[in-house]
Amino acid sequence: MSNTEETSDSPLSSKVALFNENAKSHIASQIANPFSESQGVRGMQRLKISKEEYGRPKAGSLTEYRGKKANIQVYQEMLELCTVIADEGQPLSKKEPELKVILFGELFNIYTHINDKLVGLLLRARKHELIQFEGEVLFQRRDDNVPVFLQKPIQEIRSILVGKQTEIRRSLSPNPVPTGLL
Repeated sequence: MSNTEETSDSPLSSKVALFNENAKSHIASQIANPFSESQGVRGMQRLKISKEEYGRPKAGSLTEYRGKKANIQVYQEMLELCTVIADEGQPLSKKEPELKVILFGELFNIYTHINDKLVGLLLRARKHELIQFEGEVLFQRRDDNVPVFLQKPIQEIRSILVGKQTEIRRSLSPNPVPTGLL
């Protein structure tokens, strides 16, 4: 057996080959990285991003995973907010007792013990057409008498938000990878 056959099959040569492969991959990612000081041979390459990809993390990345987990949490907080309105609010009318209304000041006093992000959650819930109130944004004391209305029965809201959470959970990558390694 010759000396070259022994070296090509040795554990050290496979580790060297793996290291070289990782090094080439890293160099390629640094050339494409606009924040890297590595300019490569031809300088920084122009990123090719489609309209669908623009402003979104790479699929399967840890960044995408964290964003989706945060969305699940926001949907949960919106559900809690709507549940508080449904539990503590007054029926809008006798014809529609499941639609509730509560004054912002009362909601603020109840909900700030649960979560300190009430105003942001109200805006997000309004964007999803779950609640309605007058004005652009509500402020403590100034808008205490502004009514906040549930737009849908709480069972329907729960179904919508749990459905969105389930959809996100199904799309989560089981093994997210840090963005630099993609």
